[in-house]
Amino acid sequence: MSEPASISSGIAQRYATAIFELAKESKSLKSLENDVTALDGALTESADLRSLITSPVYARDQVVTAITAVATKMKLSQTVTGALGLMASKRRLFTLPQVLTSLRALIAAEKGEVTAQVTSAQPLTDAQVAELVKTLKARVGKDINLKLSVDETLIGGLVIKVGSQMIDGSIRAKLAALKNSMKEVG
Repeated sequence: MSEPASISSGIAQRYATAIFELAKESKSLKSLENDVTALDGALTESADLRSLITSPVYARDQVVTAITAVATKMKLSQTVTGALGLMASKRRLFTLPQVLTSLRALIAAEKGEVTAQVTSAQPLTDAQVAELVKTLKARVGKDINLKLSVDETLIGGLVIKVGSQMIDGSIRAKLAALKNSMKEVG
């Protein structure tokens, strides 16, 4: 891992831990979870918000005012609104995506859940999702929170990441393995 990435992940982890502890003390973890989901959705949908948190063009006070207005408009909890304002005043908003990821992990650990990132070649049906959750729960022994995505380059199959484990059952991976074995033979 490069040094700047390591530094920013350390910053993100510290902010996430502080926000999580404050929410836990005030018994507002459910509110925090809703805020994380809302912010994650807003970052995905809004190029302007992504620009606001990463662009050095905006003055510090402009960013603080803007992020506070966004938090108020989204009706985020006081804990999250205050943390966003502090991050903006310290020019640390660029770590917000990492903070949200860390917060999700902390909340999931508190609830006894594990997040599984599942990438499929096509959108999964509700029955397939239910079967996948059941299978992963039996294997991991904890409740599973799925984060689904679609990547058509997989051709078929699934790529599942649970913690540090990865299961690549995609056709793309099988074709690559076949290609490598063919090179060894010839």
